[in-house]
Amino acid sequence: MAAVTRLARDATLIAWRNLLNLRRTPGSVVAALIQPVMFVLLLSYVFGGSLGGDAYRTYLMGGIFAQAVTFNAAFTALGLANDLDRGIVDRFRSLPMPPMAVILGRTLSDLTMSALTVAVTSLCGLFIGWRIAGTLPEAVLAYLLILLFAFAMSWVGATIGLTARSVEVAQSAGLIWLFPVTFLSSAFVPTATLPAALQPVADWNPVSATATALRTLFANPAPPAAPARDTWPVVHALPYALLCTLAITAVFMGVAVRRFRAMGRG
Repeated sequence: MAAVTRLARDATLIAWRNLLNLRRTPGSVVAALIQPVMFVLLLSYVFGGSLGGDAYRTYLMGGIFAQAVTFNAAFTALGLANDLDRGIVDRFRSLPMPPMAVILGRTLSDLTMSALTVAVTSLCGLFIGWRIAGTLPEAVLAYLLILLFAFAMSWVGATIGLTARSVEVAQSAGLIWLFPVTFLSSAFVPTATLPAALQPVADWNPVSATATALRTLFANPAPPAAPARDTWPVVHALPYALLCTLAITAVFMGVAVRRFRAMGRG
């Protein structure tokens, strides 16, 4: 218990330091908040008319939530790479703190940013006509799922940030995988509208599972012209999304911590 308490204390201090440091880079905060708003407005008004109008705008929001927190993984990768480049991580490594505290502090501070992103996205969704039609407990569960998925994605970003050899590489590597992962899913269109060869891939995509689970909890159905498929990950979207989130967190947390320790030995 003493070790867990120490880890929690040190990670909280690192997270607070990261949040305070955002005052020096307000542009990154603005970019993280503008990105989901841009996607909501562009997709709902530029493509919404041809994809189902109001029904599509309601359907879209579950995917925007999943896409927004997934894109925040790049924020984690870049932040950690910046700390490595400036030698701040080496300073932390010289202090008597658990190795995991540095990475956990980064993911916790970025989870705070993801929560702010989700809040801004929700307000933007209300502006375009999106509404939560489910019950209050289901809505609370939906937002908890979003934040849990955001935490998992931040560990993916942490692994990229620790693996990249420079800030530039981290910036490129942190973004390049996001587009195929988010667009090859049901984030923006039902998987039934994709080519037949891509439909199974999109069905099993964790982003699809999260988006579908959110739509179920918010009671936001798919447009009548493109009903959801009846495959297992679609029918059982909530348990599958939770399973994917826990698996991603466990795998990439282990990889990131091992990478951090290997850097210290090097």
